Amino acid sequence: MSGSVSHVTASDGTRIWYDVLGEGDPLLLFNGQSLDHEMWDGPHAALARRHRVVRMDFRGTGDSGAPLDEPYTLDLFVDDALAVLDALGIDRAHVYGFSMGGKVAQRFAVRAPERLGALVLGATAPGGPHEVERPRESTLALRRAGTAAGREMIGPLFYSSGWAAAHPDTVARVLPRGPLRAQRLHFGASGGHDGWDALPSIQAPTLVVHGEDDELTPVGNAALLAERIPNARLLVLPGLRHGYLHEDEAKATREVLDFLAGHPLGWSADRSR
Repeated sequence: MSGSVSHVTASDGTRIWYDVLGEGDPLLLFNGQSLDHEMWDGPHAALARRHRVVRMDFRGTGDSGAPLDEPYTLDLFVDDALAVLDALGIDRAHVYGFSMGGKVAQRFAVRAPERLGALVLGATAPGGPHEVERPRESTLALRRAGTAAGREMIGPLFYSSGWAAAHPDTVARVLPRGPLRAQRLHFGASGGHDGWDALPSIQAPTLVVHGEDDELTPVGNAALLAERIPNARLLVLPGLRHGYLHEDEAKATREVLDFLAGHPLGWSADRSR
């Protein structure tokens, strides 16, 4: 299993970081709000046993550039993702978006359906007035995640208290990365999303995954997405919070891999990589 790291230059000159690991049908991963590619550590390697997994850092995070003079939008993130796929010569890919990345994945499905295989939406929401709002305390924790006080609040929102205490390195990977201004731009981009009207147009096979006890993105949002997207499958994981993909990594990853196995891209087996 070989990996490679590179950058692509977006249309406005911003450098977008990406890496590639594994072989098989391409699978593009979208990070949560203000998080970088390290949030996928753990699931990333397991997914790469069956897929050519592409991680990328959205502008403003990780090793990508961070222009700060204009608002960020989910459509801008989709443009950056398409630039990454173009640089790799990938015509179609499965997409797995987590939290804000799930909102980006929704926009990707609407904007570029011809580039999409199957869609996995993890711990995310439709946005707009139909979204089930998080408790005020959770919003405050998210806004303050870059501060010492906020960091103490984020771990228990992602994971059960005992698991968070036993896995401090994982908790550190779900703390915001990048300049404070960029973190605010990410918050604005996520909060500005309203995908409700477009969801019924998504034709890709879709799996909606959510932790039952998620307070950052309440689980009611998963039901809304699954009802709104034609033929979507809903998987609610009992007893888990926002960070389901780490706390029960084995089950969550197995479910995603099994779902993707049922929707092969077809052309990829004979395609030169």
